[in-house]
Amino acid sequence: MRAEIVAVAVPAAVILAIGLWGLDRGGMWGDESVTFLVGRRTVPQIWQLLHGLDAVHGLYYLFMHVVLAVHPGEVVLRLPSVFGAAVTAGLVAALGVRLVRPRVGLWAGLLYAITPLTGHYAQEGRSYALVAAGVAAATLLLVRAVEGRSRRVWWWYGGVLAVTCLLHELVVLVLCAHALTLVLMRVRRGVWLGWARAAGVVGVVLLPLVWVSQEQSGQVGWLVTPGWDQAGLLVRDFAVGPDGLVFWVSVALMALGLGAGRLAAVALPLLVLPPALLIAVSQIRPLFHERYVLYALAGAPLLAAAGADWVAGVVGRLRLGGRRVPARPHSRLRPSGGTPIALRNDCPHDDRQWSGRRLPYGRLGTLTGVLAVALAFVQCLPLYRQDRSPAHRPENLGAVAARAARDIRPGDPVLFLPSNWRLTALTYPKAFRRARDIALRESGPRSGTLSGIETTPAELRRKLAGVDRVWVVGQSRLLSSGLLPADPTERVKLAVVEEQFIARERYVSGRVTFLLYVRRPAVSVSAAVAASSAVVSSSSRDRS
Repeated sequence: MRAEIVAVAVPAAVILAIGLWGLDRGGMWGDESVTFLVGRRTVPQIWQLLHGLDAVHGLYYLFMHVVLAVHPGEVVLRLPSVFGAAVTAGLVAALGVRLVRPRVGLWAGLLYAITPLTGHYAQEGRSYALVAAGVAAATLLLVRAVEGRSRRVWWWYGGVLAVTCLLHELVVLVLCAHALTLVLMRVRRGVWLGWARAAGVVGVVLLPLVWVSQEQSGQVGWLVTPGWDQAGLLVRDFAVGPDGLVFWVSVALMALGLGAGRLAAVALPLLVLPPALLIAVSQIRPLFHERYVLYALAGAPLLAAAGADWVAGVVGRLRLGGRRVPARPHSRLRPSGGTPIALRNDCPHDDRQWSGRRLPYGRLGTLTGVLAVALAFVQCLPLYRQDRSPAHRPENLGAVAARAARDIRPGDPVLFLPSNWRLTALTYPKAFRRARDIALRESGPRSGTLSGIETTPAELRRKLAGVDRVWVVGQSRLLSSGLLPADPTERVKLAVVEEQFIARERYVSGRVTFLLYVRRPAVSVSAAVAASSAVVSSSSRDRS
């Protein structure tokens, strides 16, 4: 029991330390600012917003409303993700312990903890690390249910998976992975009935969210159809090291882990099926992004740890002169119904018992694996340092706000182009307290929108005609591409500042540009006539 507890606790502690390292980056990026703003609204205001926007994240926003009530800050915003990643690492380790042995669980949990993609989303103020924890918990409950511990386990399984699907609806793909797991384990009819009832509960709970989110599908209109390049990138993101020796060793160990019986039956479908299905669906309707299938990452370290365990077993047998080690009987190898799972023994080289004594290579092999994981983490340190830089996110709204607080004069008008970049001012209101939001007609909380409702194009033209300078917080690509926005008010913003103003000061932070426009100098009629006469006179002298 002590070995099992250590195997679960150590990976959780490691990712907890990694997640807390550099957690305060000094600025939120766009998606995090949405979490921050929505979470600080009242529950009725959040409910009103979800009718038109972000229903898929509704449960997460309600949860963050409770969290941010403790203290509204960037560190508190990200703490749930840190703890979610720690819980996931512990659950991955628990799966390895339950399916094979403690050292496999320890190695799997540590590999999950040091994977750069895990560390990245452990520091994001979004739901994806919590979703990964929910899926790992549901997978562990599935294993317990297959072992026939209690019929109530199926209800726990369905409940956990239903709540996780409410955190993000694409978790429903896990049901397909778990169904394949049951096929590979060749479970009896009773197990299938229990799983089917639990899956039905998930479907009933999820259907209203799917119906509402279909009407809000325009929010993912920016996604593109994934190709082989995205699939290859996902493979590298799921590995401990994205390139070099560590990457190829990880791939080789995962390949060896495919023969790990029950563990492979659980890990391989979880790793492959949700991303593959989402990529396939995205060929018709783009929905794929790596963060939507982050939960599938748990399968990779389990397979790699099982492969490392097989290597350790081979080495151990060589040291023992080729003698095989008798496996300790496993009471958990029979699912409910009493029929053995038709897979090979998961412990062909069990190091826990041999002739009544602990094998000499058991502890040494475990420590060797831990050392190998530590060396892999050292190789990934540059990636972790880079990830903790604010510049590594799509933008740093905190840096833009700091520049605004320094440069904006009292009463200066400000435009947000498009309007959703008003998030910058709403997230950091003190930086814009001296500015005048010239286009805003009704605030977001009052209107039930994220960034508020703006005035009409005609009214905005009238207001801009009376100012000599205006600050713009705009999308960098929109300001530099010359493309016209679809919204009439946004088109007026872009047309007026380009026709009547000149850009003077500019600050760029990824997708956001903060710049000052000053009105073009007016040329009076008399000055224009005098200039024209001077040109004509000069031409006459030249001809003479």
